[in-house]
Amino acid sequence: MVTSSRPSTATPPEPRTAAAGRRTPRRKGRGNPYPYVFYLPAGIIYTVVFLVPTIMAFYFSMTRWTLFDSTFVGLENFTDFFAEQNLRIGFQNTLIYAVSTSGLKVVLGMALGVLLTSRLKLRGFLRSVVFFPVLVSTVAVGITFSVLLKPDTGLVNKALALVGVSGPDWLGDANTALLSVAIVDVWKGVGLATVIYIAGMMSIPRDYYQAVAVDGGGAWHRFRYVTLPLSWPATNSVIILSFIGGLRSFDLIWTMTRGGPGFTSDVIASIIYKQYQAGFFGLSTAGNVILFIVVTALVVPLTRFLSAREVPA
Repeated sequence: MVTSSRPSTATPPEPRTAAAGRRTPRRKGRGNPYPYVFYLPAGIIYTVVFLVPTIMAFYFSMTRWTLFDSTFVGLENFTDFFAEQNLRIGFQNTLIYAVSTSGLKVVLGMALGVLLTSRLKLRGFLRSVVFFPVLVSTVAVGITFSVLLKPDTGLVNKALALVGVSGPDWLGDANTALLSVAIVDVWKGVGLATVIYIAGMMSIPRDYYQAVAVDGGGAWHRFRYVTLPLSWPATNSVIILSFIGGLRSFDLIWTMTRGGPGFTSDVIASIIYKQYQAGFFGLSTAGNVILFIVVTALVVPLTRFLSAREVPA
């Protein structure tokens, strides 16, 4: 049987060129601008609330101004501010206050964070108790502790007298006034530090703790080699927030001591406020600009230093 073979009439596929398989790249700079619209409200608020007042403060710091007129005086306000007789004490107290309060908040916040992430039955209630002072008005806290720390009628000295200890004049003694305010500041702000630490510790994977347990490590090893290094982002946040708050602190100090006795508990912010009270508006504005520059000069390198020490999880 003879079979005839008929040549195929199908057209062979054309070879695919490189140009045909290449996708046309999108042109840069012609993306959809729609997502950027969402930045507009935040940008307007940031400009109105921060940028415009900051620029105006820099201008008015070089003027003698009142509510109705202003006279340009150049850098005279800055030279007068640096000639303030209590400025050295103010700078010294500001640094002492910021370092001591931020350090205590880090130590106590971490300790409370470890405690309140453990298997305590009342940890939910205790978290609320620790955080409650953060919600109270700073002025109200200052007035309350001013009454509690009175030398004769205050409950603190009365409680010390029950155990045979004669309490000092906490807010009237130059040696204890600033320290007393700092302790009250820590009592009020440690709740926020604790919440930050709790959030950081709860985000640590449990596998790390199990690995330490397998290697025979105890509670100290879990804290030393897992909790402490992996909580560094939380520590970073607490240090920066507390340090900035300490450098700018005014309301609690003014409510409790008004910078006294004498000028021994004055900080930069209270010196600026006293100049406002005396009617030296341009001089006090220059003080605010100097405080802004000091805070920026200290916090920016500190932030970079702390960020460089973070340990990736």
